[in-house]
Amino acid sequence: MQMNELKEIMQTYGILGAGGAGFPTYAKLSEQTDTIILNCAECEPLLKVHRQLLAAHALEIAEALQIIAETVGANEICFAIKPSYRQAVEAVESVISKMSNCVLMRVALLPEVYPAGDEVITIYEVTGKVVPAGKLPISIGIAVFNVETIYNVYRAIYEKKPVTDTYLTIAGEVKKPVTLRLPIGMKIEQVIALAGGTTTEDAVYISGGPMTGKIVSGSDTIGKTTTAILVFQKNHFVIRKKMGNVEINVKRAKSACCQCRMCTDLCPRHLLGSPIEPHAFMRAVMSGITKDTITFINIFACSQCGLCEMYACEQSLAPSRLIQEGKSRLQKNGIRPTADDFVQGKVNSMREQRMVPMSRLLDRLGLTKYNVEAKLNEAEIERDAIGAEICIALNQHIGSHAKACVKQGEIVRTGQVIAIAPEGELAIAYHASIDGTVSLVDENCVLIKSNRN
Repeated sequence: MQMNELKEIMQTYGILGAGGAGFPTYAKLSEQTDTIILNCAECEPLLKVHRQLLAAHALEIAEALQIIAETVGANEICFAIKPSYRQAVEAVESVISKMSNCVLMRVALLPEVYPAGDEVITIYEVTGKVVPAGKLPISIGIAVFNVETIYNVYRAIYEKKPVTDTYLTIAGEVKKPVTLRLPIGMKIEQVIALAGGTTTEDAVYISGGPMTGKIVSGSDTIGKTTTAILVFQKNHFVIRKKMGNVEINVKRAKSACCQCRMCTDLCPRHLLGSPIEPHAFMRAVMSGITKDTITFINIFACSQCGLCEMYACEQSLAPSRLIQEGKSRLQKNGIRPTADDFVQGKVNSMREQRMVPMSRLLDRLGLTKYNVEAKLNEAEIERDAIGAEICIALNQHIGSHAKACVKQGEIVRTGQVIAIAPEGELAIAYHASIDGTVSLVDENCVLIKSNRN
């Protein structure tokens, strides 16, 4: 397959990084690629999607990876999986043993630590190469994709199916934890109902994982990058951390940060030589001194994994949230560092000893009791369970908004194009995820009213 042909398929069928920041997948294709890594680290606690999907569809995923590798001219495909995902490992090994006349494929076992799924961490564990701060993996000849993304590529190439659904785990304070394939745009309250409803009256919802996910409401909707909906009690540690106020977090930093360096010493990116130093930023926040520009520039090397404040800080301060706020304010003032602004260091000799085991993280966060199987069920749900109306946001990806190509009152079918990528811009198409009638169209979303309600 030609590069332009594969890129067009990915763009027109609406494929992006499922579960990450939403980078359009076609833009990752490059003839500079030597190694392709399938990331099945399942980085966040409680999430089950990628290991289950890979175990169920290893052959399809391997075939899609083979096409990508042949198209870009890659020499190797690595399946990055944790050893405890035994079914996924066995499925991939079985497929590899049967495939012939293909690019070299191998299983690379990852450590059972957090955040093994951070692509920079994954790349180092698989290849021993470090992605310099501020640069993309392709700068060292590597492309990383997650499992659902590649499965969507397979469905687009072989089944001509666009991305209308997403796989996600529903866990926490729910009666029946489960992993489902659900229509994009479905309300979160309907999603939770499919897991039997909540088991607590003061439920708070998180979209994504407990470390990097965001608090959402029941009226919010799921999108192409939604990998989980987690339910916790309002007073749970994870919820209390995420509900922290920025001003209060600053005051607490000024009064309690003892500069112990634990946030920096356990920082996964710092241990790989990245210049990010959370403790130095906290010192700047404490003192109110802003002339140390290097410290502020270096926060852009932070991956926002949340380990510093959710695990490392003995004072339960919020370096990650303050760094995120710092980034936002600097960007609003036009400050956007490039790779040349960072000084890359060496891999820390104590890195392996400072890794955080997933089991310890689960215990520390009070999540062990929620770490249950949550089996994958790919059966199509009853459309009545979706709700009367779904909302498909047109900005679920990094880049320009897609442009709606349907009108209010128009009847649409599942899989029909409802928004296209503006020509020459970084964007993807969007498709109807249910049969229904378009009830609203604006620059941000398309609402579709189900024809079964």
